[in-house]
Amino acid sequence: MTPYVGLRPYRPTEHEVFHGRSRESREVATLWQATGLTVLYGASGVGKTSLLHAGVVPRLDDSRVDRLPIARIAPRDHGPGNPYVMALLSCWAPDTEPARLAELTVSQFLREIRPTRLDEYGDPMPVLAAIDQAEELFHGRSSLGPQQRELLGQLAEALAQHDRLHLLLSLREEFLYMVIPYERAFGRGSRTRFHLLPFTPEAALEAVTGPVADTGRHYAPGAAELLIDGVREAGLQDDHGLHSQLHFGLVDPFELQINCAALWESLPDTVTEIQPEHTRIYGNVDRFLTGYCNRALSTVAREHGVGESDIRMWLRRTFITEHTTRNTVYEGIDQTQGMPNEVAHALVEQNILRTELRLNLRWYELRHDRLIETIARLETPDIYLRRARRALEHADWDNARRYAREAVRASAVGDPWVRGDAAEIFGLIAMANADPDEANRYFDEAAASYATEQRFDGVSRVLTAQGKLALAEGDRTVALERINAALSYAPADPAAQLALAQTLMQSGVRAASAVLRSIITKLPPHLIPQAEELLSDSA
Repeated sequence: MTPYVGLRPYRPTEHEVFHGRSRESREVATLWQATGLTVLYGASGVGKTSLLHAGVVPRLDDSRVDRLPIARIAPRDHGPGNPYVMALLSCWAPDTEPARLAELTVSQFLREIRPTRLDEYGDPMPVLAAIDQAEELFHGRSSLGPQQRELLGQLAEALAQHDRLHLLLSLREEFLYMVIPYERAFGRGSRTRFHLLPFTPEAALEAVTGPVADTGRHYAPGAAELLIDGVREAGLQDDHGLHSQLHFGLVDPFELQINCAALWESLPDTVTEIQPEHTRIYGNVDRFLTGYCNRALSTVAREHGVGESDIRMWLRRTFITEHTTRNTVYEGIDQTQGMPNEVAHALVEQNILRTELRLNLRWYELRHDRLIETIARLETPDIYLRRARRALEHADWDNARRYAREAVRASAVGDPWVRGDAAEIFGLIAMANADPDEANRYFDEAAASYATEQRFDGVSRVLTAQGKLALAEGDRTVALERINAALSYAPADPAAQLALAQTLMQSGVRAASAVLRSIITKLPPHLIPQAEELLSDSA
């Protein structure tokens, strides 16, 4: 079971694996209990919901405070009563009949459904209420404007009438200005704001290493730091081939969570100590963002009846400039640069786009610079793998390595077929560069991946390569063992047959030449020169 929750927010029951936010959790819990209004704000994906559920709530003492369930305003147009008020009260009292809630204002609810509770000394407890994603209170379809204003008025009335009520609003920072007109009424003279920022590098290290403490795995020195550096850095290339490197001082929790969860799921089961090499192979954030974007775009396309390729082209054309920087565009009445506004809204919810309100217009841009390369990437993993193998044929080791890494980055999370091909390519590069230990390590990984996928031709290729590697090292016994194993997976594999003949010839077996002559006519063209050279040498 993974100790990282992936893309969903943390739950209150996951407090033990929620790390890196101790200070923020403690401060928000204190502010919430001490002030009439606390506004928690931050960028989309910075972890506000997780902080509330797994950081703040577990720090509250239920014997001293009366905490209402954390609410999210998700109004529905049908049913009795004001849909915004109903959405709030339904979160606070999910077991109460809707018809009963429809009769109540917020103040009436607190008097009749949620009466004052007393602590052990007989004193009234403070009542803590939180609304997550509270931006939904302040924007939406214009037809619901009066109903939104009614709920905001009811909240102000309730806070005025119930002096022990403490309200926390959590929302995206671009909507903060919309709360300002209500702060005085909501806070009753006691109000504060808390800006939730991305992780510092130190907090990020705690967020990476803390959750694995009881899993039987641990990070070797430098491995977690390398994982974090991968999130803090991004390389860009513009249309003219110019490269630039971006370095971020803080660490995006959204990207770090993607990276950690996907790394964990991608690691072989036998790994107990996560080495820096594991983070290099499996922990590249670009690869995981690609997999995430693929799934997010597929979901949005399916839910809104728009072609996935159309969304991809729209994102590239609209939000990436010719200099490979983020572009901003404003929302039209029904469409944004030719795409229905509903699709843009959905991409905000999927953390692909972010919004900012300026001069009463909503502007969109890619959520993070890191997404520029991800969105701009057109090729699929198999295209990169073909390029890598072509580079191998020309002994272009650097490009072979680069394309194999790009294939891994472009793959969806946990694609074993890509991992197998890439590992085989890395092994062939190491073999060509006289590093047998590294070559065999990659070959073992590739063989395991191929076997899982039942790609026995791949298993045969890797075992043949290991046999040739052993032969080059002078170990004919291991060479014969590996090549015979390769032929057991693919008896007609010409490369394995040729390697067997070569091994037999070097072992002094007289029948080796006859074996070679019997298969030479069946060999593919690129192997015939090697076979003829072997026959010539044996003459």
